[in-house]
Amino acid sequence: MSQKRTYFPPTTPQQRKLLFENWEATGNVAEACRKAHVGRATFYYWKPRFVAEGYAGLERYQRKGPEKGRVGTPAKVRQKVIEMRRLYPEWGKHRISDEMTKANNWVPLVSPNTVRRILAEAGLWKPDEKEQKKTPSNRQFGQQKSLDKPST
Repeated sequence: MSQKRTYFPPTTPQQRKLLFENWEATGNVAEACRKAHVGRATFYYWKPRFVAEGYAGLERYQRKGPEKGRVGTPAKVRQKVIEMRRLYPEWGKHRISDEMTKANNWVPLVSPNTVRRILAEAGLWKPDEKEQKKTPSNRQFGQQKSLDKPST
């Protein structure tokens, strides 16, 4: 059975400075990591930047990958959804999504809810009666009709 790895949250500039100060003083990576409360991988991640730029290079942190938040649907797909709605106004979100999937060799491009969101942003989606919240129409609060005996 493998050991669980310890999770280390993203480091602060102060932690990184402490890490490399301890490393320079002792020359021991494991000891410096223990004192700064960071993993060894963090040390080796930051070492090339420290060697190249010194302590100033430890101040900025550059995230990998796309920025947080909604990445968004490509403009080409958004335009196709709007075009299909204008050509076939009777089609709903599921039909538009399915037709786009079929045209894309059965590989899904957008979900039905994404279609609805795109159309709502374009002003082409009106909420139906089906989508509105339903309220109980056949009973009062606290009173239920009996299904066992027919009323006379």
